Amino acid sequence: MYEPFRSNYVWNLAVNLALGSGGVIGEVDEVCRSLTEAAARNDDPAQEEFLQGWLKMAGRVHALAQADEKAGHLYSAARKLLRASMYYMTAERQAHPKDPRKPMLYRQMLDCFRAGIRYRKDDVEWVEVPYGGTMMPALFVPAEGKGRAPCMIHFDGLDVMKEWIYLAGIAQELRRRGVATLIVDHPGVGEALRLRNLPSIPEMEKPAGAALDYLATRADVDAARVGIIALSLGGYYAPRAAAFEPRLKCCVAWGAQWDWHERVVARLSPHATTQRSVSHFADHLNWVFGKASIEESMKVISQFKLDGAAQRIACPLLIVHGENDRQIPLSHAEALLDAASASPRRELKVFTLAEGGAEHCQADNGSLAVDYMSDWIAEVLGGRAQ
Repeated sequence: MYEPFRSNYVWNLAVNLALGSGGVIGEVDEVCRSLTEAAARNDDPAQEEFLQGWLKMAGRVHALAQADEKAGHLYSAARKLLRASMYYMTAERQAHPKDPRKPMLYRQMLDCFRAGIRYRKDDVEWVEVPYGGTMMPALFVPAEGKGRAPCMIHFDGLDVMKEWIYLAGIAQELRRRGVATLIVDHPGVGEALRLRNLPSIPEMEKPAGAALDYLATRADVDAARVGIIALSLGGYYAPRAAAFEPRLKCCVAWGAQWDWHERVVARLSPHATTQRSVSHFADHLNWVFGKASIEESMKVISQFKLDGAAQRIACPLLIVHGENDRQIPLSHAEALLDAASASPRRELKVFTLAEGGAEHCQADNGSLAVDYMSDWIAEVLGGRAQ
């Protein structure tokens, strides 16, 4: 993994996520060079410097895009708008949940992303998925070709959102292989959390079922060939949904989970040896779960275990994990594989240090995972291999 900051995994992870979703190395390096001293301190003032560094770069790239717009160069504006959206996202992701600037940063990210997609003329549809009396915002990316196509429901993790998923490129690769994608901001993430006040829940089969119901209404989707994929904490979300929603025809855990409660306890320990994914970790958990204290959040998190659920998975299962994952040990992926004995086709793909993609959710080289998962999905759901 590219590690510009010594002993600051959270910031290094954020940098790699930005690079893997459209960030330009020169711009990213400029931000990182300005933060070297702050990264070593890693205190509250340092977190402010991190936010300001990324916000400054986002604003600069955004201004360049606006100049392109004014000149009528919309394809050029699109490239810059999508980069700006990623930089706003990087700043927003690390901001404290109660930071009054967080909604503004999120809105700027949304605006840049939507304009960039429109100017680039990507085949993306903004949709609303009915869910429990409200709606879950989502992006629908159709498969290439005509007729009803298989589709993957793509859920998020603890701290990413549908726009990051799209910029990571998997929906575009599935599209080429004849598979559509519905990228959903489900309870606990993205727009569902920030603008709809929907906290995360253990029973992820409920929003998955709502997504399946929505896809059944589309003339361009074969409702009999729908699977689910999710990353990071989604390594719990997707298998949990597949265990209790029999309509799902395959499941991909992009970064395994087995007992997330145990991992959170370890991360909150004053002597933690496992890495966190975001700054202000305990406060982030309270925000995601809609609780006032970490004790209340932990009562919900105690249910985030796959033992007893994994044994119910009856569809093909792919688990993708990194040999050097510093957040979730490989043993959790192996436990999930062993427990999913009812799956007719189960596979654990471990990306090694020798080949790359060895970090958490292949943050060091996401393209390797995207290619592997896309090929597997196309094969299982009946898409195109070439």
